[in-house]
Amino acid sequence: MADTGEDDGTRTGNRVDIDGDATGPVIAGNYNVVVDAQHGSTVTVLMDGRRPRPRRRDRIRLLPRRQGTPLGRDADLAAIAAALHAGESVQLWGPPGVGKSALLRYAARTLDAGGDGVVFLDAARREPEDLAQDIFEACHSTGGYAPSRGELPQLMEGVEATVYVDNADYTAEQLRTVMDAAPDALFVFAGRDEVLQGTDGRAHRVEGITPDAAAELLTRELGGPGDPDLVTALWEAAAGTPLLLLRAAAVARLDPAAGLPRPGAVRELLHPLFDRLDEPSLRALHLLGTFRDAELDPEHIGALSGTPDAAALCAGLAGLGLAEETELGYRVADGVVAALRERQGLRPYALERLCGYFADWAARPETPAAQVAGHARALEVLAELAEQSGRADLAVRVVRAASPALARSLRFGVWGRLLDQGLPAAQRAGDRQAEAYFTHERGVRAVLTGNRVLAAVLLAEAGILWRQLGDTQGADAAANAQQYVPQEPGAGAGSPDAGSPDGPGEVNAPEGGGSDVGSSSTDPTPLQDPTAGTVPGTPVSEPALTPETGASTPTDPGPTAPDMPTVPSDPGASGMPVDPSPGAGSLAPPPGAADLGSAVITGGGSTAGASAAGMSAAVATALKVFAVIAALVIAAVAVQQNRDTSESSSPTPVSGSTTMDAGQGGGPTSDAEPTGLAGVWLSSDGGSVEFFEAGAGRYRTRGKDVCGNMTTSEFSGGGNTYSTTAPVYDMAGGSCGEVLGRVRTTITLSEDGDSASGTREMTSTVREGVTCYGCTPFTLTRPS
Repeated sequence: MADTGEDDGTRTGNRVDIDGDATGPVIAGNYNVVVDAQHGSTVTVLMDGRRPRPRRRDRIRLLPRRQGTPLGRDADLAAIAAALHAGESVQLWGPPGVGKSALLRYAARTLDAGGDGVVFLDAARREPEDLAQDIFEACHSTGGYAPSRGELPQLMEGVEATVYVDNADYTAEQLRTVMDAAPDALFVFAGRDEVLQGTDGRAHRVEGITPDAAAELLTRELGGPGDPDLVTALWEAAAGTPLLLLRAAAVARLDPAAGLPRPGAVRELLHPLFDRLDEPSLRALHLLGTFRDAELDPEHIGALSGTPDAAALCAGLAGLGLAEETELGYRVADGVVAALRERQGLRPYALERLCGYFADWAARPETPAAQVAGHARALEVLAELAEQSGRADLAVRVVRAASPALARSLRFGVWGRLLDQGLPAAQRAGDRQAEAYFTHERGVRAVLTGNRVLAAVLLAEAGILWRQLGDTQGADAAANAQQYVPQEPGAGAGSPDAGSPDGPGEVNAPEGGGSDVGSSSTDPTPLQDPTAGTVPGTPVSEPALTPETGASTPTDPGPTAPDMPTVPSDPGASGMPVDPSPGAGSLAPPPGAADLGSAVITGGGSTAGASAAGMSAAVATALKVFAVIAALVIAAVAVQQNRDTSESSSPTPVSGSTTMDAGQGGGPTSDAEPTGLAGVWLSSDGGSVEFFEAGAGRYRTRGKDVCGNMTTSEFSGGGNTYSTTAPVYDMAGGSCGEVLGRVRTTITLSEDGDSASGTREMTSTVREGVTCYGCTPFTLTRPS
């Protein structure tokens, strides 16, 4: 019987049933991983000659679905063709609904591919690193292999494909990460904001269609011409936006007696359209709205909404401008979620039923890993909704069920994003077995992505958690994975020696701004945002839809989609829920952390801190290094370096240290006399940092933080004193968590300007009991 989303009063519990073997091999770089859904994955290193040998496809052809010809886009198509003919990548940009996706899909199917072929991909809610793997698999027969970051460009060298990427709402650096993965390919991106410029390629703004094209669109949709004056007025009111004109035609088509709407109402047509939908269509649209910006396969839409022919029904919704067809299925169109939340009488989908359905589906051995990865955003939304409803156990169920398949999909970015949700949910739910599993898998992921410091910490803690549970198989798997944590300088993620180029004290941050600490999402929350006075944080998520007063009440007393949460007023708040209890989810300082001068923040005891006491000397050292990297040293960008005793004592920064480039044409020349705070400094905390003048009394420094994000700090002041303030994040889960407070770093220059003293102090905390153990003085000296 189809699941209609209605509650039957039963509670299915929170057990995750994984039938069959539920294990599978993953090969990433030189690592072979057997994914285990119960006890945590195991890691081995492949011997020389055992890695797969990807074979380049003779002809690359990954095209988008077919669609009608977009109207009035001849000039835009000519601009794309001219850029590609000149050997330049191009970005289409413009507001939602203006027709970027339709234009991009048509271009991918009609423009001369040239070179080796065409690849079309949808980047919505996708990490750049995962998109790079998509491109690699489209161009090669891979045999289930993910190359290391250093190897990928080599394997893609000479592949002269044209890659079309829709919904590429990335930063300029993230776009470069994607382009660097295929150095000889040309790219056509579509996104909301203009970010591609300079040597990276051309940016082309997509605007509304012409009056003639608008008239043709309305004629096509209505089956005949409309009143010319009204059509012109509608075009002007809609600013030529095809989505709005499509909705105007839909209102008239569903209610011929009413005709086209007034021009002044063209931007307010969603509720009139809802009023004209039949019950199955409204129910399916409500389901899509519950999943917000996630896309769903029609199979799931039909099963959950009780719709026999969900594909045809959703195609009809897309024709009304209410849904958007994707390569996977459908998602709601722009503005629909907010309008549905305002509608009375909608019966909510039961959260427990939604979580149970997708958890069972993701855990089935016959479910393709690629399908689970394709629905990762939907799974992420479900976990968010469960957390917002106070059902952390449901979030654990969903993430636990999906994690093995996400690992096998080789999409390590989205795998990390879901694991980042699962671990704190397990801690809140009191599910220690899931906590051990998520900690273990995050450690394995850190090995695969080359973050050796974090891998050592997480796998050590996972081993302790497994032993406390009496799970010797899990403990052995964690101990086995620990021996493969990279220890020597190497080529990057995926190789046995992957790690920092500078030795065991420095984080191996991914190129291109990706994150090897948990998630590497397109808009990651940094460890510490060093931009004074601003905290981007993780965007506050929209909740699913709820009925207004008077809506029918579901029979199941279990949770449904929650109301819209209040946006935190604290500008430092992250997207993670804040545990109000003092000390909850905090990171106690590892042994010796205070002596290292790190700004370790704690609100009391923690699992990580308690675990550290029983670890080996090697693990304790890793924790010390982790504490230093997590600290606010110089606005979170000066990186601790452990130098070997045989290393040269030259004060010149060693290769790979965080000598920051503020983007002003490089640093000062060696013979230039630095003034004020400008120039290169050596820190008593270890490492080096370079400041650039940014204006009167302002100096900037730039580099990668522990999350792998490129960050810019600005110190301001006057005379000899300059300071900056930045949030400090909870690192208890092994990655960037909630904001625990703000720390001010102040630097005071000496009279001769060759040395400086620094202090750190907590200026605010989110609750009582948060302490800065590393707010100790430090010194800076100029290289002699």
